[in-house]
Amino acid sequence: METEFVRWTEDGTEHSAVWRSTSGAAPPKKIRVADDSMTADEAYRLACEGTALLWRGDFHNARQLGTAVAARTDRKARKTSTDPATAFHLHRQTQSRRAGILGMLLVPFDADQTVPLRRAPDVRQAVLAAYGPTDQPTVTTLRDLLGAIGAHEWQKKGVEIPALGARIHPGYGVFSPIRGEYVDLVADTPLPSLATAFDIGTGTGVLAAVLAHRGVEKVIATELDANALACARANLDRLGYADRVQVVETDLFPDGRAPLVVCNPPWIPARPTSPIEYAIYDPDSRMLRGFLAGLAEHLEPEGEGWLILSDIAEHLGLRTREELLTLIDDAGLTVLGRRDVTPRHGKVADRSDALHAARKREVTSLWRLGAQN
Repeated sequence: METEFVRWTEDGTEHSAVWRSTSGAAPPKKIRVADDSMTADEAYRLACEGTALLWRGDFHNARQLGTAVAARTDRKARKTSTDPATAFHLHRQTQSRRAGILGMLLVPFDADQTVPLRRAPDVRQAVLAAYGPTDQPTVTTLRDLLGAIGAHEWQKKGVEIPALGARIHPGYGVFSPIRGEYVDLVADTPLPSLATAFDIGTGTGVLAAVLAHRGVEKVIATELDANALACARANLDRLGYADRVQVVETDLFPDGRAPLVVCNPPWIPARPTSPIEYAIYDPDSRMLRGFLAGLAEHLEPEGEGWLILSDIAEHLGLRTREELLTLIDDAGLTVLGRRDVTPRHGKVADRSDALHAARKREVTSLWRLGAQN
């Protein structure tokens, strides 16, 4: 990827630095240097006009300013609709606008990736995990930096997985397995075989680890994303399953067949706006369609494919149950059974959430699929 630069004038002198963005956003064209004298109202106005603010004041004050700008953004009246699909797309537009405004507050880094601001924490390890190494001065958004810090804390602390009796440590840009219901479905559903299993799109490696923990002798876990590949390998090694789980870089299926093939694809057929969202949004149901289309030829006779999928897309008006069943049938598959569970995450009860109407009806299912005779 070609290196992009951000340029600005400060004290009458032209400056430049490497631009870094986890979402792939272009460097801002208009930049104004700002410090602790900047008011939230002025910052909000400038951001809405497309002027980015390169912060030179106190780091904690920058965080407070960002919170104040976010509050002003959230107070703007939201467009609503009684049609679920329209309401979802309006919600995504609101999210995009919010991200764009908050992305106008910029933070500088020296060549050693320290932040040259008063009371700035040591973020070098978090920045290294998020962006990789560099020996040049850089600039990123405060929003991206706070995301990198939060992700680094998640990685260090890990997520407790009761089905494993251990923690999974999500790497930067790899979706954290905080929704335990889908893990529990894989942990509790009777296995068709203990010989071999494929875990398609392994992410953190959590489902591959659960299968190994249940006694599956050989698991092949597939993934394309470089961060996820490294994350899964580190987790499986840490848990002691590296000798039974092979992590393979490939799109969807590995070579061969297995008596069990497991996949937890992104649940919502919509376009992601950042790398981490690829774990949630699946444009045109690409991964779901690919998994179903290739499943039969990768199943051993009498084998089972486990599709773990929420029905939230149905409640959002983005996919119907009939469309899902048609995809299954067209792929030469039959439904052997289905196990359902009600999500337990906090947003189910959060009436302020824009998608609350869909979330309160959501059901997560493990579809047991077999090849048609």
